[in-house]
Amino acid sequence: MSKLGIMGGSGLYSIEGLEDSKWITIDTPWGSPSDQILQARLKGKEIFFLPRHARGHTISPSNINFRANIDALKQLGVTDIISMSAVGSLKENLEPGKFVIIDQFIDRTFARVKTFFDKEIVAHVSMAKPTSPGLMKTCEKALQKLNIPYQQGGTYLVMEGPQFSSLAESNMYRNWGADVIGMTNMPEAKLAREAEIRYATVAMVTDFDCWHPDHDDVSVEQVIKTLLKNTEQAKKVVTEVLMSFEEDIADNDPAHHCLNFAIITDKKAWTKKTLKNLSTIAGRVLNN
Repeated sequence: MSKLGIMGGSGLYSIEGLEDSKWITIDTPWGSPSDQILQARLKGKEIFFLPRHARGHTISPSNINFRANIDALKQLGVTDIISMSAVGSLKENLEPGKFVIIDQFIDRTFARVKTFFDKEIVAHVSMAKPTSPGLMKTCEKALQKLNIPYQQGGTYLVMEGPQFSSLAESNMYRNWGADVIGMTNMPEAKLAREAEIRYATVAMVTDFDCWHPDHDDVSVEQVIKTLLKNTEQAKKVVTEVLMSFEEDIADNDPAHHCLNFAIITDKKAWTKKTLKNLSTIAGRVLNN
């Protein structure tokens, strides 16, 4: 049975029609997730929301406990994650208010733990195709139905933050061919893959990064103004995706069973403590 989890801002969770809502506290071997997880039903279907920066936006991008977030969602049986993420645009045609369905990432973060497999047990999963083609298809159908301007496919440059880019950095990222820039989807996407959870990002453009000569200063006020508009659209997208995402699950999704041949460490080196820590994320393969 497939279950959908949503990662994003707290405004997403005030969707009209949510029923049986309750905030759940989850403990993980990696510490506490960003916040409690909201479990609810929408039009008869179960859904889970996790405020990535906590309610009230109190957690800086570099301080998000990404491992705990993914582990907590998997403990609740989440099989699919949609990341709703505010981003800056690196392309002239991606103006504020436009959405981008991401299919590639460039990870420029450096202060974050990026794997569950950093002690004793080593695993190497493929990130060649980091997002789920089935979820991308569902997101595109939702955006089309809602008549929201979007681009299917795009590269998300993930920077450390919390400061915005310098002009030199912004121009460099444009030269690399990146479409949008943000601070939150890495290592989130990598950890979701290690957990064998299907993952997709709907990036919501809030501003032109500082490269644009007519918009050379990114301000929080500008970002929030556009973000509030985008959030109302995002709520509608979430509803549409929830109603139909199971129809587009592909048998060959890259997240399916990606741990089967990823673990390289000899079983003799595994300890009970590490096996316990990884029981939610990799128990399927470690316990066989």
